[in-house]
Amino acid sequence: MTAYIDTHIHLDLLTSPGLMLSESCKAGVVAWVVPGVSPDRWADLMATTELHAGVYAAPGIHPQASASYQKSQLDALRLLLQHPRSIALGEVGLDRQIKNSWQLQEELFIQMIQVAREMEKPLLIHARQSTERLLELLQREGAGKVRGIFHAFSGSLETARKIIDLGFVLGIGGVVTFPTARRLPEVVRGIPAEALVLETDAPFQTPEPYRQQPNRPEHLGLIAERVAALRGWSLEETAHKTTANACRILGLSLAAEVAKIV
Repeated sequence: MTAYIDTHIHLDLLTSPGLMLSESCKAGVVAWVVPGVSPDRWADLMATTELHAGVYAAPGIHPQASASYQKSQLDALRLLLQHPRSIALGEVGLDRQIKNSWQLQEELFIQMIQVAREMEKPLLIHARQSTERLLELLQREGAGKVRGIFHAFSGSLETARKIIDLGFVLGIGGVVTFPTARRLPEVVRGIPAEALVLETDAPFQTPEPYRQQPNRPEHLGLIAERVAALRGWSLEETAHKTTANACRILGLSLAAEVAKIV
């Protein structure tokens, strides 16, 4: 059977999340990772996570929240990361399109790396027009002791290889289905199979042919189909390889996830 893991979905932002999860189960999805974006949403994040089997939390502080960041929030974050369903720290990173102080973003991201090292959790990385600086900070502050997923990757093959060399994998989402996508298909074909994981980012980054609608978790199957076509894999191979990668990087057991669903 196909058994996918959606490594990045904003389930706490979806209407009727239980119904949507049920629909995505029919598409073969067995587990979902829900990133946090700001401290004021952590309570909703954890409540949503605890309501549904196979759903995991990744609390963190997005660069959008850097302007209101306070160091006292780190203690609350450490407590959340001790929860048995908290498996990663995210969504964190750098974003040149956000008007907040660049220095604040960097300071916050360094703190997130340090907490990830301390708590031994992988990172879900948000990078927009900032990948080179992100890689510098990860290399300097992570020192080979952090791992994780570069969320919604759409960069070049050269950049992808640099990310993989640091021990990270690439989250492949709806962009790979766009007719205008040029670099991402090349990346999917050109990197090692061990570096690919799947994500929807629902309700964002809706794949073809539903781009004018909010994204849904069941659409992970469309992303998987495109990855399979690009790699020359069957859907079963795509599910097996990408799910094994997600389990490895996130510390999950596929057998345990399947048992909760079937």
